[in-house]
Amino acid sequence: MSQDLAIERCDLNIGRNKSSHHTEQFTDERLIVRRGQAFTIFVHLKPGSKTLKPHDAGLAFVVHTGPLPKRESDTKVSFPLSDSTVDTEWSASATHDPTGKNVALTIMSSPNAPIGLYTLTVDYHGQKTNLGQFTLLFNAWCPNDAVYMHSEDKRKEYVLAQHGQIFRGTHKRIKGTPWNFGQFEAGILDICLKILDDNPKFVSDADQDCSARRNPVYVTRVLSAMINSNDDNGVLVGEWYDFTGGVHPGRWVGSGDILRQWVESGPVSFGQCWVFAAVGCTVSRALGIPCRVVTNFGSAHDSNANLIIENLYNEDGESISDGDSVWNFHVWVDSWMRRPDLGNEFDGWQTSDPTPQEKSDGVYCCGPAALRSIKEGELTKKYDAPFIFAEVNADVVDLVRLSNGKIVKFSGSTKSVGRFISTKAVGSDERHDITHEYKYPEGSKEEREVYEKAQHHNKLQQRGEEPGLHLKIKLAKNMIVGSDFEVYAILTNNSMVTKNCTLLFFAKAVLYNGKRGESCGFASDRLEVPSGEERRLHLKLEYSMYGSVITSDRLIHLSAITIDKQTIEYHKAEKTIVLDEPLVEIKLLGEAKVKRPVSARLTMQNPLPETLQDCSFTVGGAGLVDGKPITLKIGRVGPKQEATTTAVFTPTTAGSSVLLVSFDSDKLMNIKASISVVVKEDDAPHI
Repeated sequence: MSQDLAIERCDLNIGRNKSSHHTEQFTDERLIVRRGQAFTIFVHLKPGSKTLKPHDAGLAFVVHTGPLPKRESDTKVSFPLSDSTVDTEWSASATHDPTGKNVALTIMSSPNAPIGLYTLTVDYHGQKTNLGQFTLLFNAWCPNDAVYMHSEDKRKEYVLAQHGQIFRGTHKRIKGTPWNFGQFEAGILDICLKILDDNPKFVSDADQDCSARRNPVYVTRVLSAMINSNDDNGVLVGEWYDFTGGVHPGRWVGSGDILRQWVESGPVSFGQCWVFAAVGCTVSRALGIPCRVVTNFGSAHDSNANLIIENLYNEDGESISDGDSVWNFHVWVDSWMRRPDLGNEFDGWQTSDPTPQEKSDGVYCCGPAALRSIKEGELTKKYDAPFIFAEVNADVVDLVRLSNGKIVKFSGSTKSVGRFISTKAVGSDERHDITHEYKYPEGSKEEREVYEKAQHHNKLQQRGEEPGLHLKIKLAKNMIVGSDFEVYAILTNNSMVTKNCTLLFFAKAVLYNGKRGESCGFASDRLEVPSGEERRLHLKLEYSMYGSVITSDRLIHLSAITIDKQTIEYHKAEKTIVLDEPLVEIKLLGEAKVKRPVSARLTMQNPLPETLQDCSFTVGGAGLVDGKPITLKIGRVGPKQEATTTAVFTPTTAGSSVLLVSFDSDKLMNIKASISVVVKEDDAPHI
């Protein structure tokens, strides 16, 4: 009769394993490791127990994940104890102390294993003993893993960094917004795994879904669908107009609060593109997929898939377009992985977009599409390459519908879409321009060739002669929200003859996605412009007119149109104003130490000529605020008066972090600021 294997206890060696697997920032007290890399646990045998010996035919280790583990799905794997581990598959080796009763057991996971929660058991002649559970993640440090990234600095940025910058505004006024990704905060990893378990593919076939989690392409596509709630019980509800019954998207300062609300009560209201992208980045990094948040300025939404954005106007210069649009900015994510399904030339950054815009395979998701396929116009490559190509490279055509029904082209642009594509720089908060990764230089031979290749079935109209009139818009220098200022439409006649036309100058509130709101200014004039001269039409924008109609994005869209109905000559110029916001001053009062309260003084002057109601500061930061951000309500703040309060927080983790602050009120919200904070251990000496 075989001697029994009697295990007294098993030590998962959590601290050392997490340190060697770059998972020590996870505050959860459990074993979290990355695939394709060995980890060591300690097995203590009872006196008289059988000793673990390599090549024992009756001895096997078993790992399994998911509700229906199967060997054929690789969600259940059995492997023997060998002399050494193999870095391409599940394997195990052991080292004994002199007594033979204390065993250091080294487990190597497959670099192609499905990610998720695993159970490890030892099977000795049918006698099964549970050694414990561990969570397996993708591994950017492992050359055999599909998400392997060579640069250590990039791994620190795209996998380990918990804070970032999300760029917003317009291509001429780009501003970074600080964000707390917080992927290592307590409970967040479990929520990320639950997102995978709640996706409809898991519900319909759990075995197939869990098996497919070996592939970061599959996982990324699932996340693209699950971060929005349009087809499922996903994380965020998108809203661009009415925020009743939810949180305005501009109020969020980090992903953790959103994810915790979702796991407690379902889809969270509300999100817009930067919130969808930020949460998608948090989940990707938590699962081990290198990820960056990307902003595209002048981002086209091509609703009819012809790679052209058609702006249609009536004879009075009013927009009558429906469908196509160009967003002032749009935010998505890039994730780093190999693409064996496309060919190794398409490895690297892959674009996916969790903001619900158009359906893909019947579901509101988008990507992942290889950046190389976008840059080269390879639009037959999955997933959703044509839509993403149009976002960064569509041509814009301006059309006017005459009273007789005829549609005439009067202007257009091949350069206004896909500008200053931006992400946070590695190792700093600076903006890194990655436009060249998405497209060839605008107007270059290569860029036009790529566009023609993508648009081969839909030739653009021939461009006409250069117009005799040149129209542009000039802005004031100081345009802080709350102030009154003037803007100008300048019409120059470059032709040899006098021109007569009507000049219309419109100002409308606008959302960041390009959707026009209510009017906040209008001027018009009938002009005679002699050859070589210019005429100006000024438009005064008063807070009393724009204050009640702009959104928290503080955007005003200006458009000037000249109309000569006799010659059927139209010209247009447009700009989007981003109103300057007041500065939030953050002053740390004292040193930050672990588990010691520290105060920060927060101050902001109300720039509006009216009282702000329901004022509050929200403070957050990974390792600084334990879990839920702190909101400090301060009530009313009069015109030009200071809003001020003191935030008290207790850091939980030593090291460098970022304190994020957001000011909100009834008339002024989404004002963000941040400072770096170095947290010392409580017993650290003063320097």
